[in-house]
Amino acid sequence: MAESHEGAATSTTGPDVPVAFEDPGYREAVVDLLGVIAYAEISAFERLAEDAKLAPTLADKVALAAMATAEFSKVAAIHDRVRTFGGDPFEAMTPFRLPVEQFHRHTAPADWLESLVKAYVGDGLANDFYREVAAYLDPGTRDLVVTSVEGGEHAAFVVDRVRAAIAADPRVGGRLALWGRRLMGEALIQAQRVAAERDALSALLAGGVDRPGLDLAALGRMFTRLTERHAERMALLGLDS
Repeated sequence: MAESHEGAATSTTGPDVPVAFEDPGYREAVVDLLGVIAYAEISAFERLAEDAKLAPTLADKVALAAMATAEFSKVAAIHDRVRTFGGDPFEAMTPFRLPVEQFHRHTAPADWLESLVKAYVGDGLANDFYREVAAYLDPGTRDLVVTSVEGGEHAAFVVDRVRAAIAADPRVGGRLALWGRRLMGEALIQAQRVAAERDALSALLAGGVDRPGLDLAALGRMFTRLTERHAERMALLGLDS
């Protein structure tokens, strides 16, 4: 779980109107964060719809199409939240097209099983990071982010298919374990690039007048949690992290 921050984003006029709303830097950071999440959802929709073509059965194709639809269904609420901060959702997404698309180019799955591992492990890692950042947001935005990155209903499907494939051919496990480690490495590289290029996001984690931030120790604990949750997902799939 993300670290608790009592009093973060304290309201002045209501439960969803924190002091931070008066801070242009905070508004910019939230618009950036929502922009990258929204574009990631759109990109996930496109990728999953494309990966459905690799499905070995009609049932698998329908399951992946359902995952794609679920991703796209979250976009409208994120766009609405961007507008409440005075931002344009399409302008908010634009800076993140290149890094998100670069990640997907560098991690294009070679087959059906790799696409499943990417959907479960790769997207899971990104979503874990967004949940961590959400701890530093106002209540309304925090709740939206947490809701937007939920996707546990699809986990059982992916775990079942990957474990069945490994049982049928144990050699598959080694290849997919390497693939999972590559996904994590590429995700961390892209996250670092985005943070380096978007000053507002970096400032968000540093805190503000009404929001405690991350010091080096807390940052280290956050990455430890991300690594541990990645290992847990890999273990559920029957893979070594």
